[in-house]
Amino acid sequence: MSPYSSRHSSRPSRRAVVLAGAAAGAGVVVAAGGARAASRGGPGARDLQPYASYWYPDSPPAGTPGPGITWRSLAAWRAEDDEDLAFNAATVPLAARFTPVPVNTTARSGRARIQSLVSFDHTAGNPSQGAATADYYALTHWAYLDELVFWGGSAGEGLILAPNAPVVDAAHRNGVPVLGTVFLPPTAWGGELRWTRDLVRRDALGRFPLAARLVEVATAYGFDGWFLNCETDGGDAALGAEVLAFVRALKARSAAAGLRLTWYDAMTVGGQVGWQGQLDEQNQDFFRSADSMFVDFRWTRPGLASSAERARRLGRGPYELWAGVDVEARGWNSPVDWDAIVPRDGDHVVSYGFYRPEWTRNQLPAGRTPGQFHAADDRFWTGGSLDPAQPDTDGWRAPATVVADRSTVDRLPFACSFNTGHGLRWYDGGRVTSPDEWNHLGLQDRLPGRRWVVRTEGRRPAVTLDFADAWRGGSSLLVDGDFDAPATVGLHATRLPLTRSTVVELTHRADAGTVTVELAVALREPARPGDPVPYTYLPAGTLRAGGAGWTTATLRTHQLSGTVHALGVRLTAQGRASWRLGALAVRDGARPVPSAPTAPRVTAAATGPGGTALRLAWRRAHGPVRHYELHRVLPDQSRRFLGGTCGNAFFVPAVKPEGAEPAARLEIRAVDEIYTASRPATVLHPW
Repeated sequence: MSPYSSRHSSRPSRRAVVLAGAAAGAGVVVAAGGARAASRGGPGARDLQPYASYWYPDSPPAGTPGPGITWRSLAAWRAEDDEDLAFNAATVPLAARFTPVPVNTTARSGRARIQSLVSFDHTAGNPSQGAATADYYALTHWAYLDELVFWGGSAGEGLILAPNAPVVDAAHRNGVPVLGTVFLPPTAWGGELRWTRDLVRRDALGRFPLAARLVEVATAYGFDGWFLNCETDGGDAALGAEVLAFVRALKARSAAAGLRLTWYDAMTVGGQVGWQGQLDEQNQDFFRSADSMFVDFRWTRPGLASSAERARRLGRGPYELWAGVDVEARGWNSPVDWDAIVPRDGDHVVSYGFYRPEWTRNQLPAGRTPGQFHAADDRFWTGGSLDPAQPDTDGWRAPATVVADRSTVDRLPFACSFNTGHGLRWYDGGRVTSPDEWNHLGLQDRLPGRRWVVRTEGRRPAVTLDFADAWRGGSSLLVDGDFDAPATVGLHATRLPLTRSTVVELTHRADAGTVTVELAVALREPARPGDPVPYTYLPAGTLRAGGAGWTTATLRTHQLSGTVHALGVRLTAQGRASWRLGALAVRDGARPVPSAPTAPRVTAAATGPGGTALRLAWRRAHGPVRHYELHRVLPDQSRRFLGGTCGNAFFVPAVKPEGAEPAARLEIRAVDEIYTASRPATVLHPW
């Protein structure tokens, strides 16, 4: 990517004026003088692609940035001057979670928690709203996570990273807070001590301006706080005291704003970098001044035990300490003394933090597919059994065997189309509306947290998130096997209230064999961890391969009362059978149509060899909206999916004229929680 250059305005063409007059009566907005347009095809055309934001505390390195890198100062940042803020701001609120009765006897609630430090992309050039590739770390096992750190930073690009909106929106939908990163690197990695001094510089009144600025950024961008990692060596006691005072000021401001702060075990109170690998007198003041601390990988079993005890003496909980578990190089083959952290036969000692679990994607060879990634990721989080109800007892202690899963499915309406946030194509109503690969975590569904619990007296079928076909989004649920007994597949843990008008919809089909389908509904929890979920079964039809294709079964639950604690399906077949679930929806009564967004407009345009890039914006629709979807209407009146976002601004990387059309016709729709779409708000972009 080329660095940003200046943007030039252009006057509306005669064609734009004519189109504006023709469209006025139809409520269609024509992009003309209101859009700031770059010179068409000129060398000064601004790269309109928005990227995740990153900064230095104040002064950048000496020299000039590399290709695609923009050096920015956090001290100079202002929300009102941030042209990419609308593309980077998350909008999904942090959902509340509940903990169902664990599906096995080893996972515990109220004990150790799990943090993950994930590098989703490079510091520079990380697109704000997904990209045209399915090769992406599409994290889906949110049920086991308690905190996500948007990891990154480098001396040559920037040190302070704000998470991009798709990651935050997906995490929030599943109740997981997301922290940005402040990374002051070791001198061996290009770190300069002046950056630490820049960060903690006081103003004339003795305040810390960048502590205030970090809170302003997190609030404006909609994420949940900061992971503070001071690893630049060479400091002294005076600098250590200033860093500690800065952390206390940042914590006070963060608490007032509802934000979190995690400290990394690196700098000591003496100002030197000395990774302790435990909580001790060298770092306890930083721990006391933050919400939690990531304990460096140098930990030992005695060191963690003493850390837990010291935390209690300080009036803090031991699970506010994250013991670092480095899985970047070896994943589930990493040597870990699990009993030092989460012993099977005693109380958990501390919490733990995975460093770089995106290994599950990165270890796969070139040409990897989404299906291969999810197979590896399921093994990482669930274990080799791929069934959390039957946990492994091998050397890898998968999260599903340690911590109880959580869910946010606690209100109506609720829907899931088993969309993982990336795909090889985009489907709508079972039809391909874009043939292109894509990723955007903000469009991800709330997926089943327990993947996959299967109860059967016979052969266990395989259960996967499959990308060969879908009802909506990029994937669907596929159950495939050689059946010799009914099999019950657990889906969502829920807290959904039933009324006499509650309706459950299953959109499904048989790809092989004949399958009798029943909806599994649990009106109470199991009595003990590891007990089967006590389902009641409602008939949902018998499907035959080669029949009607996708079919929606509408099931009324008026004979049931109370609260739905779990949902699943029971499948009965003889011999080889394959069944695909495209969507599950639970609602009360009718499907109201959401209101449409208003005031759609093109805010910037730039034309280059690959086509015309557009920045779009609109006013949010009234009422609840899950996300917005954008389509292009082609001359034959078919619609091509361009993308979606939870915010109210979107970047279209390249559009070209189709045939003799005088303008590109773009439509924006609001989509609600059960995927009902509004009427379109339409923009015409003249050629």
